[in-house]
Amino acid sequence: MFDGVASRYDLTNTVMTAGRDRAWRRATRAALDLRPGELVLDVGAGTGVSTEELARSGAYAVGADLSLGMLAAGKRDRPDVPLLAGDALRLPFPDATFDAVTISFALRNVADTTAALREFARVTRPGGRLVICELSHPVNRAFRVAYLSYLMRWLPAAARVVSSNPDAYVYLMESIRAWPDQAGLAALVRAAGWGNVAWRNLTGGLAALHRAVRD
Repeated sequence: MFDGVASRYDLTNTVMTAGRDRAWRRATRAALDLRPGELVLDVGAGTGVSTEELARSGAYAVGADLSLGMLAAGKRDRPDVPLLAGDALRLPFPDATFDAVTISFALRNVADTTAALREFARVTRPGGRLVICELSHPVNRAFRVAYLSYLMRWLPAAARVVSSNPDAYVYLMESIRAWPDQAGLAALVRAAGWGNVAWRNLTGGLAALHRAVRD
C-alpha cells in the first residue's frame, strides 16, 4: 500500500493536515533534545522528510522503513539522507546503538505496537530517549466531532484530488479512529519497558508527542 502512495506521499500529507505536519515534525525534533554527534534512528521514515528534519539538530539521523517504494522516492528527492530498509519489529542494528529513537505517523501501521516499542528499547542505549509523534484524539468534544466528520467525509474526497492511491486513505481514516487515545498509548509505552513516560498534545490533540526514557 505504501509503495502505491510513495510518489505523492509528502504532498498529500501536507494537504491533508493543512501544513501542520511540518510543525509537528519540528516539535518532534525539539522534544528529542538532540545534540551534535548523537545518533538518532527515525523508524518508519518513509521518504526521509522526518529524517532530514532531525538532522537539522546536528545529530546524525538514520531513517529506516519497510516500504521499498517509499525509500526509492526518498533517495530520489533526498539523496544525501541516510535511508535503509528495515522492519520496525526486527531492526537491523545491534543492541544499544542509538542515543534516541523516534517514529512519526507510522506506529499505527506496525502489526504489533508493543513488540515494536520493545524493539525500539533494544536498540536504544540506557538513558536514551524515545519520541513518538502520532495522530491522536482531539481533547475538545466539539472539535473531536468536527474532526471525525472531516475524516469520514472530506479526507477521502481530498485524497482523490492529490493522492496517487486514494483508496489507501480509507485505511488511514480507519486506523486513526481505532488508535488508542493519549493515555492509552502512554500505557503501551510503559508496558514495553520505557520509563518517565509523558505526552503533550499538538493542535488540540489532532496529534500528540509521547516521550520516554530507556531504563
